[in-house]
Amino acid sequence: MTATAQPAPAVFSGPGIPMSRLIKVELRKLVDTRASFWLAASIAAISAIIGVVILIVGPGDPGPSAADGNITFQNLFDLMTAPMGFLLPVMAILLVTSEWSQRNALTTFTMEPRRQRVIVAKLVVSIIASVVAVIIALALGALCNLIGGLIYSDTGDWSITGVGLLSGLLNILVGVLVGFAFAALLLNTPAAIVAYFVIPTVLEIIGAVVPWINDHLIEWIRIPMLGESPNGSDWAHFLVGFLIWFAVPMFFGVNRIMRSEVK
Repeated sequence: MTATAQPAPAVFSGPGIPMSRLIKVELRKLVDTRASFWLAASIAAISAIIGVVILIVGPGDPGPSAADGNITFQNLFDLMTAPMGFLLPVMAILLVTSEWSQRNALTTFTMEPRRQRVIVAKLVVSIIASVVAVIIALALGALCNLIGGLIYSDTGDWSITGVGLLSGLLNILVGVLVGFAFAALLLNTPAAIVAYFVIPTVLEIIGAVVPWINDHLIEWIRIPMLGESPNGSDWAHFLVGFLIWFAVPMFFGVNRIMRSEVK
């Protein structure tokens, strides 16, 4: 008796999920969990508190002209970016590791088997979050500067250099990308957060203990940060540090994500 051959199941050959939809999904994931939501709320709250404290305390001198000299758009922008540069990398880490710690990877990579597209979408979302953070910092800095001008005799200084603005954006962006790379490499939330904060601290301690490292090496191997007026040497340190802290762990992290077994 010959068995009847069953037809092969139909294979879906339609277009894949558009990148724009993947980015929208990842944007939702960025603030969809309780941890990421409260991190975003903390960034907003800390930035607002900093603005209020600066307006109340001022420069510490009773003279209104001294206050006007310190309550400036550039200074307020730098202060607003401080909590963002500290906490946004943690949000980037959660964006990557949540797929694995919450066992969402099976669903994500079933809907979109091309893992590299998911990685790109998460990376784009991290960059968007950094740009939005800078825009918010500019808006809060402008608001506080305006209020400072109403409190004191003259308006605060509204000048801000393009290099200073670029430095603020790059400092936030580098922190977010380094956190993203550590998360891709480790695929574990606590390990990535601890590595992001502990390894640079350990390097700074070693540099403080060993004078030769502090004089000749530490500027090249620390997480890159730019000042308001970077020179050629600062840019060289920045690029080398970016390669060490982002490019290398990101290379191995992407390879791990592409090869990891989804359970």
